Amino acid sequence: MSLNIVLIQPQIPPNTGNIARLCGATETSLHLVEPLGFTLDDREMRRAGLDYWEAVDCWVHPHWHAFRGAIARERCLYFSSNATRTLWDARFQPNSCLVFGNETDGMPPRILEKHPERCYRIPMSGPVRSLNLATAVGIVLFEALRQLDREVRPEEANSRLGTTRVKD
Repeated sequence: MSLNIVLIQPQIPPNTGNIARLCGATETSLHLVEPLGFTLDDREMRRAGLDYWEAVDCWVHPHWHAFRGAIARERCLYFSSNATRTLWDARFQPNSCLVFGNETDGMPPRILEKHPERCYRIPMSGPVRSLNLATAVGIVLFEALRQLDREVRPEEANSRLGTTRVKD
């Protein structure tokens, strides 16, 4: 697994469940930074992740400093609607950590102040200020995969599941 999604104190169980399913589909690790706005056995979160939880490499960190102690700072890219640089300026590397704030408060201001050169926003032209967290993670993750030229191939995913693709 070459990329990591990091959610700082996520609040909405179905968002985290959908992001977990996305991580399972792309072999991306998921890091959850506590405190969480739900329990890990929350029914809505489990339901959103369907039966793919076994495919998710999920890590739970008790707080931000525990996460930061485990991951090199230069691996992190931060995504916030308050950043000045756009997603198109981001340069992803294998093992990048794509860090997102929570649904209520967004990215902690201290991170935006401390690492402005590593903070990016998804460009939008309409009146909407921000996107749903799961949607934002999907957009950023697939741009990272595109840049790293890592295609998610159905044949590979199916072979890991012990199934084969039926040819037309």
